[in-house]
Amino acid sequence: MTQEITLSQGREYLAIPGPSVVPDAVLRAMHRAAPNIYAGELIEITRSLVPDLQRVARTSGQVAIYIANGHGAWEAALANTVAEGERVLVLATGRFGIGWGEMARGLGAEVDVLDFGKQATWDMEQVAAALRADTGHAIKAVLATHVDTSSSVRNDVAALRALLDAEGHPALLMADCIASLGCDRFEMDDWGVDVMVAASQKGLMTPPGVSFVFFNDRAAEVRARMKRVSMYWDWVPRGDPQEFYQYFGGTAPTHHLYGLRAALDLIHAEGVEHVWARHQRLAEAIWAACEAWSDEGPLHLNVADRTLRSHAVTALRIGSPHGTALRDWVTSHVGLTLGIGLGMAPPGDPAWHGFFRIGHMGHVNAHMVLGMLGGIEAGLAALDIPHGSGGVAAAAKVIAGARQAL
Repeated sequence: MTQEITLSQGREYLAIPGPSVVPDAVLRAMHRAAPNIYAGELIEITRSLVPDLQRVARTSGQVAIYIANGHGAWEAALANTVAEGERVLVLATGRFGIGWGEMARGLGAEVDVLDFGKQATWDMEQVAAALRADTGHAIKAVLATHVDTSSSVRNDVAALRALLDAEGHPALLMADCIASLGCDRFEMDDWGVDVMVAASQKGLMTPPGVSFVFFNDRAAEVRARMKRVSMYWDWVPRGDPQEFYQYFGGTAPTHHLYGLRAALDLIHAEGVEHVWARHQRLAEAIWAACEAWSDEGPLHLNVADRTLRSHAVTALRIGSPHGTALRDWVTSHVGLTLGIGLGMAPPGDPAWHGFFRIGHMGHVNAHMVLGMLGGIEAGLAALDIPHGSGGVAAAAKVIAGARQAL
């Protein structure tokens, strides 16, 4: 009797859009006894993180560090800038844009949502119309997702700032860079972003549990006019702490700080410009493979326009039940974990099984991407899912040309 074997033994590859692969250097830095939180190296390490985080965000503004995931950073950004009853404008291109708006509504804000669907970027004419209609400048902030992790749409934040300026609207520009920081090019100061939120578990290559709110002087002035900000979320003591504990509103996330220090060392040793270029080239290799597979059969990239695709995550449509079947097969037979199609269909709807995502953010290189694509191609063949040929070869061709582009 022939017995089916699996080839999933060995180190597994987590190719989901966060948490991302944790580098060995980060794991080693975190694998240690608990440190003294009152004196010594932990305090110096924490102080060293701030300028290096600013370097990655390309800002001279302040940064507040929170023991929280990205949702915590959402709430912190809102708590410091938007009072109950004030209005915000949400520009949604996927589930996470919608989610930030839900967070604002939960805090008592009045929320206007411009939903551009799951496959398109912002329509600037619609945004301009919404701003012009706000003749009394009731909108206090525009919540903009740079890269929506669910849809993989990448939006033009700099163009949004230009539009706000052209319309003479004073609303704060707040950007969600949880999926994009350290992956896609982002220039906080040059792009005129007032508040930016990020988290540790994606491009910053550190386990989930720490998030960040970067803010400029304009946002700090708004905070100063707030009548009340919850003590824990208040970014004032975190951005300018007089005592070490104020960085974190209490006990430090000790081991995360060691890991983050190692991760930032890796980013700055490579150079953030090269980090961006690496992510772009690896993304282009993945797109080439997916485009080859989509020549036949049901698989299609969620975002048709290359200029609107994230360099950190790629969302795909393949039809139910192929998405779930493919994810299950590569996990059990290859040791590869792909991301679910988050927010693309309601839970319980059979269509939910027709999507998946590839995370390619952070500590990822060419052979990892080629291996991951080989696993997907094997899964398509094993499950008899119709697809075009030559996906891995197309990716290899892109990677082979990387030297000329860099």
